[in-house]
Amino acid sequence: MHPKDGDLERLAARLNSIRSDHPRRWGRMTAHQMVCHLADGFRMGMGAQAVSHDAHLFNRTILKWLALYLPVRWPPGILTRPELDQVKGRGTQPTDFTSDMSEAQAQLASFWNAGARLEGQRHPLFGPLSQAAWLRWGYLHTDHHLRQFGA
Repeated sequence: MHPKDGDLERLAARLNSIRSDHPRRWGRMTAHQMVCHLADGFRMGMGAQAVSHDAHLFNRTILKWLALYLPVRWPPGILTRPELDQVKGRGTQPTDFTSDMSEAQAQLASFWNAGARLEGQRHPLFGPLSQAAWLRWGYLHTDHHLRQFGA
């Protein structure tokens, strides 16, 4: 799957529609924590944030295919790696909403435009991913959390 023209702009606009007091539809994160979580995820994808790995055979093959290529939305309740968990305090902690939103928007754009730098970066569950697979993951991960807050 290759990203479609306008995907970055659509995701950025949806992200920008989030307010700090947006109610969640599921999960434990606040909207502010989610904004920080997305920024952490983009940094992870570009190799700028260390995350523990659990990329065993099932995760690298079947789970990866299900998560990235099965044409269904990710369901609520997916657990994250501890280093990206804002609720447990190991992910980047929220400070100022406006600053954190600016950082998330910057990380989204940087990730989306990273190009070949994404190629071969290791996902903590899926192992090394192609550039196209990373962009697919980035879209699905962002969409999942934006839907979590109705955006």
